[in-house]
Amino acid sequence: MSSIPGAVAVLPERTSVLEDAHAQLAVAVADLGYDSGTHAMLKQSRRELTVSIPLRRDDGSTEVLTGYRVQHNISRGPAKGGLRYSPHVTLDEVRALAMWMTWKCALLDVPYGGAKGGVTVDPRTYSTLELERITRRYTSEILPIIGPHQDIPAPDVGTDEQTMAWMMDTYSVSQGHTVPGVVTGKPLSLGGSLGRASATSRGVVHIARAALLSVGIDMPGSTAAVQGFGKVGRDAAHFLADDGSQVIAVSDQFGAIHNPSGIDIRALGHHVDRTGSVVGFDGADEFDSDGLLELEVDVLVPAAIEGVIHSGNAERLRARVVVEGANGPTSRDADTILRSNGVLVAPDILANAGGVIVSYFEWAQANQSYRWEARDVEARLEERMLAAWRSVSDHAHTHDITLRAAATRLAVARVTEAHRLRGLYP
Repeated sequence: MSSIPGAVAVLPERTSVLEDAHAQLAVAVADLGYDSGTHAMLKQSRRELTVSIPLRRDDGSTEVLTGYRVQHNISRGPAKGGLRYSPHVTLDEVRALAMWMTWKCALLDVPYGGAKGGVTVDPRTYSTLELERITRRYTSEILPIIGPHQDIPAPDVGTDEQTMAWMMDTYSVSQGHTVPGVVTGKPLSLGGSLGRASATSRGVVHIARAALLSVGIDMPGSTAAVQGFGKVGRDAAHFLADDGSQVIAVSDQFGAIHNPSGIDIRALGHHVDRTGSVVGFDGADEFDSDGLLELEVDVLVPAAIEGVIHSGNAERLRARVVVEGANGPTSRDADTILRSNGVLVAPDILANAGGVIVSYFEWAQANQSYRWEARDVEARLEERMLAAWRSVSDHAHTHDITLRAAATRLAVARVTEAHRLRGLYP
């Protein structure tokens, strides 16, 4: 992964994402009238595994990394969730992300439970061979709890389709035969799905379009700012521009750029491929990264990491709509402020669910040994995203609650119903 020598990453204030996840659940449980036992069942992870990852570095030295895999709930099906490589990974972060994955799958009616994995490592400081050894050792350590009918990992922050290829191969070697369905987000040549790489971004833009329309704004002619130019943000910026939105600001971990007349996103992509960052792009001026969140735009897409919109800056946000491309970018205090200021927030478990939808499609294709056409994948993705939007939006309006509260309530109710029908063993 490319980086700029001497550049200093700009990191936002981080909040306790697990506290936010628990608070969102508590509100839903209270609204639904569930008892304390049900609340405890929904709050507690079903299974958590912490593993040591001894790594032989290229220079012959050895270090030990720490990895996690959390399966939050499997009442509706096998666990499903990404694997992230980041120096900020903690067990509490993985717990929160696994919980949100449970709600995301339930909300989009995907027959999975929620999981998440992570390794506390900065992948930019390791060679490709070292990353392969990390991935294969991590996979070996979590082998007892993953599988195509147990827990299906996927790419997340700091990982990609190559990571998934290494995971699939490591698992397959242990089984004695190739098992394409053990992971999703694989390369096409190994059973990946057409449309998977851009699915999260497409889903974000489907929800952005619907959210803008709900407040009387058409996508063509709208203005947008995108925080993050990685897996989600880069394609989201492309799709927004393709749909006629004027993307006036973009940022990454090294800085931000701004052009009030609009940024040429395709040219920016070529620049990033050459240099590793949006910084230094000729078609825009350098800009304050934190200030990007506070620009007056029709739609803001936080597509980087969690906790970037918080009580310290929420009052200054001037976007009409916030569409959460990242997981947990808005703290619960910020949610309250944004609602009081009339900012519509499309929550992460709805807005960025495109990835898990097409992951499900990829898993289904692997089980069928049959590849769908790209147009079929994209049409079914749009259908699922917009159906979920209508369900959440209608529930929010009926009960006069936020989209996040509505989405969480609907998802929690579906998980609880599945648990009730299955019963408590023994």
